Amino acid sequence: MGKIAFVFSGQGAQHVGMGQAFYEHVPAVRTLFDRAEEIRPGTLAQCFTGDGTALKQTENTQPCLYLADIAACLAMQEAGVSPDGVAGFSLGEIPALAVGGAYSVEDGFRIAMQRGAAMAKASEGVNASMMAVVKIPTEQAEELAKPYDKIFPVNYNSPMQLVFSGDKTQLEALAKDVREVKGRGVMLAVSGAFHSPYMTPAVVPFGKALSDFSIQSPEKAVVYANYTAAPYEGDPKETMLKQIDHPVQWVKLIRRMAADGYDTFVETGVGNTLQKLITQILPEAKTYQVGDMESRDAAAAELLRKETSSC
Repeated sequence: MGKIAFVFSGQGAQHVGMGQAFYEHVPAVRTLFDRAEEIRPGTLAQCFTGDGTALKQTENTQPCLYLADIAACLAMQEAGVSPDGVAGFSLGEIPALAVGGAYSVEDGFRIAMQRGAAMAKASEGVNASMMAVVKIPTEQAEELAKPYDKIFPVNYNSPMQLVFSGDKTQLEALAKDVREVKGRGVMLAVSGAFHSPYMTPAVVPFGKALSDFSIQSPEKAVVYANYTAAPYEGDPKETMLKQIDHPVQWVKLIRRMAADGYDTFVETGVGNTLQKLITQILPEAKTYQVGDMESRDAAAAELLRKETSSC
């Protein structure tokens, strides 16, 4: 058995009730969530109750999703499984850095708050969104988008899935082009054109916010960066800032992790989107999704059994 990676879900995966099972059964999760509620009143309600309207707003999504991601990780660690390395998709990189030891778990929550607020502000008054193009190779999708000056390829999710950020009208036009070549364009449940130049206005305020935190090079676990598709090196703040308005190189990142000896990936957080993407990128990899106590127990039992048999 090779190395184990935890991968953390990103924005768009959120839903009401995420993390609640861990809150009810894992003491460390309850402690974290209760502390988050003290820091940011209303957080528990946004995570666990309501119709999800508030949870769709970026300034709410990011801190709440951060907690759900961390909750799944803490639940796995309680069961005796810890990662050799970690990565997170977009917002998921914030909990990944906390698990890697770049900052405390509580500071990670505060950083997620600041990141969400900065990105929400940059999205105000902008007619922009994100769309995933699937069922055609990413190279073909890139070619189809070239005529559009307000659309940017931003999330390289898998060899057959590329997400674009940009002007909504141009995204709709691109969707028609994609349909003509038997592909499909799927609008995402986000409120901004993330990881594109539309997010550049968020970089300076987020940078100012980061200056208030003590952030160091991760030492508890290797953290792979969306921006470089390689382990974090040097000052993490620089890479954290560049991630906001630059593409997520997920395909390259997962392939780099495989080259570094990772053959087991556990999606700790919300949904199974990353698990599916990793299966497309690395069909030979073993993948798990941990989002509740049942899936936690099943994944932990199998991983511990494999670890024991390989000793």
